[in-house]
Amino acid sequence: MSSESMGMDSRRPVPMSVRERRLATLQRTGLAKQRKIAVQAPNSTFYGIMIVVSTLTLLGLIMVLSSSSVSMFMGGESAWKLFQRQAVFAGFGVALLVFSYGRPYSEIRRHVSFILAGAVLLNLLPLIPGVGLEVNGARAWVNFGFLSFQPSEFLKLAVILFCADLISKRHRYVAVPRRTLWPMLSVMGVAVLLCFAQEDMGAAVIFAGIVLTMCFVAAMPLRYVAGVGAMFAFVGVLVLAARDNARQRWMAFLDIESTKSHTGYQVYQSLLSIANGGPTGVGVGTGTSKWGYLPLSYSDFIFAVIAEELGLVGALAVIGGFALLAFFGVQVAIGARDMFGTLLASGITAWFSIQAIVNIGGVVGSLPLTGLTLPFLSYGGSSLMTSLVAAGLLLNVARNMK
Repeated sequence: MSSESMGMDSRRPVPMSVRERRLATLQRTGLAKQRKIAVQAPNSTFYGIMIVVSTLTLLGLIMVLSSSSVSMFMGGESAWKLFQRQAVFAGFGVALLVFSYGRPYSEIRRHVSFILAGAVLLNLLPLIPGVGLEVNGARAWVNFGFLSFQPSEFLKLAVILFCADLISKRHRYVAVPRRTLWPMLSVMGVAVLLCFAQEDMGAAVIFAGIVLTMCFVAAMPLRYVAGVGAMFAFVGVLVLAARDNARQRWMAFLDIESTKSHTGYQVYQSLLSIANGGPTGVGVGTGTSKWGYLPLSYSDFIFAVIAEELGLVGALAVIGGFALLAFFGVQVAIGARDMFGTLLASGITAWFSIQAIVNIGGVVGSLPLTGLTLPFLSYGGSSLMTSLVAAGLLLNVARNMK
């Protein structure tokens, strides 16, 4: 073969791989920029969130089986009943996670108003006689016989999406209350009033925490943020003063010894379970708290079962998991390539972090008992599926970091 032909062969273009052709097409058509489709490989933050969420969800399935099997069997039901339901919820939740991750969040943003309106309408259902279901003093559930759910879980995500959209559109006017603060307060006020009407004080705390965190991240003047926080605290005190039962439940943690026979019973039993676990736990499935001593051991108090069966090691692992999730969430918010992504990641991170702190604090007797679930771990389809949708959106923003 002549040197000339060899030179011609060396000048032939190298065939493009499938990935290279895909990236070139996205860049040429403008889809990568217009629809905010990620073209770079996922970073370590993305994988960190995925690992933490997967681990917490799988641990939750195991602990729901462990904590519910005895009570179900003693009630004449299948010991696998709640585990099977939770597994179905997890399956639907993963499908929703994939959907919320796979679509550009700029498209989801277009439907924020409809999402918020739908969530508000759903939260009116618990107030309708015959439809609303009262659980532990809170009328926060909807029961259609074959289906029951907690609408406030959906409203949390809807409020986050609305506030992120509002502030990102008006971030230049963040210091003008009538352009940003008042609309956000209106939405938060509606959400909190619905929670008060449902006697769900715990959810009201989460809504306030989410909105205040997003205001802070948006660089709203601190005097406004502090004023809103003080106003919410004042309204909360008035509500507790007017409702004796709610006040007794919330204040029981201050003196568990004298209230252990009534309002402080669950927290007292929870502390006994945690103490029984010791450093390494008694083993998965062998805890005693779920034998009728600790009500709602598979839901609100699943952290106590984890501490008993997996010990201090397991309890610290769960706390560390949420701490890692908060850390990764902050990294996503810092690295997001637009204001909407930053605020969306901040709101979701605040939601998971605050709710985990409030739940675990209530279980160990350090904070008032609110009836909130522990994200990804507690039994409940509404909580698990909405948490997984939010995790998908967080992964969506993480995939599109700068």
